[in-house]
Amino acid sequence: MASMRDIKRRRASIQSTGQITKAMKLVSTVKLQKSRTKAESSKPYFNQMYETIASMLERSGNMDHKYLRAGAEGKKAVIAVTSNRGLAGGYNNNIVKLIAGTPELKAADTKVYAIGRKGRDGLVRKGYEITADYSEVINEPLYQDAADLTAELLDAFGRGEISEIYLAYTSFKNTVVHTPKLVKLLPFDQDAAAGKAEEEPKAQALMNYEPSAEDVLDMIIPKYMSSLIYGALLEAVASENGARMTAMDSATNNAEEMLGKLEIQYNRARQGSITQELTEIIAGANAIN
Repeated sequence: MASMRDIKRRRASIQSTGQITKAMKLVSTVKLQKSRTKAESSKPYFNQMYETIASMLERSGNMDHKYLRAGAEGKKAVIAVTSNRGLAGGYNNNIVKLIAGTPELKAADTKVYAIGRKGRDGLVRKGYEITADYSEVINEPLYQDAADLTAELLDAFGRGEISEIYLAYTSFKNTVVHTPKLVKLLPFDQDAAAGKAEEEPKAQALMNYEPSAEDVLDMIIPKYMSSLIYGALLEAVASENGARMTAMDSATNNAEEMLGKLEIQYNRARQGSITQELTEIIAGANAIN
């Protein structure tokens, strides 16, 4: 049985850890409220942007455009959105497992554009090539950051260095539900975007473009990509804070449970010590008599 001194030291250590986890939970709760408001208020716009592009392309017939054609050569690119800090449960590891577990994204054929140091380090251990590191972006996401990343990706796509572009992030459902998602950004999949394969076809007027379909898509597709990336960043920040709040709440509860058990052990050890002292005193008194 552990001594009273050992139990007191361990209890003090757990109390200190519990205070830290409780403080981190409170900080994450405040950050979650702000990031959740941003994510939920902007989500309808990004969803509508995706649906609008899908509707346009669905009504455009068989269009031949560089953003709709899969490249024959070139590696695949994936934007991995994670966090710069840990202590968030399985938040970061879920994205790493999602990418590593996707057959289309083998390490030898994939370039990673990392947003978040934890995901970057995890994918490096899996053998992935880190082409660019935008880890600082996740601290305070801005639309311009998404636009800059989009410009770099589209430039590489145009040169044939990459043939497909994917986005891996954590979708924010609510405070406790965060779902890792993998979205294919380019080439734009008209059939998947429309999602109407099983519905009965209906007549639609073809889309007319002015000055030309290529000029319009050259302008709209980058905005579509920037919007989806920015929306993913906002949802990822909200998911990170929600995951960290949940993890710290669980850690605080575990600390309180351990303190309760240690308190029982300490009382037992203290009672045993008192009993032993009384026994020694009585034995000494009997010896004198």
